[in-house]
Amino acid sequence: MKKRERTTTAFIGAIFTIMGLFFLSYNYVQAKRMVAHDYMASLFYNGEEVIEKVEEKPKAEVKEEPKAEQIKKEEPVSNEYIGYLNIPKINLVKGFMDQRSSKNDVEQNILVVAGSDYPDVKKGNFILAGHSGTGWKAFFNDLYKLEMKDTAFIEYKGKKYIYTITNIYTQPKIGKVSIYRNYDKTTLTLITCTNNDSTTQTIYILELTSIEE
Repeated sequence: MKKRERTTTAFIGAIFTIMGLFFLSYNYVQAKRMVAHDYMASLFYNGEEVIEKVEEKPKAEVKEEPKAEQIKKEEPVSNEYIGYLNIPKINLVKGFMDQRSSKNDVEQNILVVAGSDYPDVKKGNFILAGHSGTGWKAFFNDLYKLEMKDTAFIEYKGKKYIYTITNIYTQPKIGKVSIYRNYDKTTLTLITCTNNDSTTQTIYILELTSIEE
């Protein structure tokens, strides 16, 4: 009887030991996965990414995106927010900087991608990129919750620009992004790492529906 009790106790102890090792290894793997995700995100947002812009229905030739309006050289560079992105569904309100500002950096803020048209440019494309994953700078972490027809607002120069999502797609993280949009529309493009996938990025295309003063 005593031998049987010792065997039972040893068996139960072994089960608890195995369960403990499982949970420890699971937490370790999860932690490593998140570190890898943030590392891949930092590689993508190192300031060297290329934005390749193509038409919504690309032809054999790639059409060049119309260039942003020229900014007057004498216009001072502001290190304050010049506008705000507001996405009510995910409770995101975050300011953005002048493209030329030293704080227009994905490590500090959401990034206004070089060459973007500001929201007041008709038929232009305002492109914002941001981190997802962990940490305080993962401003776009909840974008994966967005769906077609969800809305986002840009507040800029005293006006509120209202956009609706018309396309969501993913691409491999290879150092550039192909933007598929309608050139007859004024658009907002949001770019971030794909949720739970460090090898791809997700692109959200939104079209302007109205402007409020």
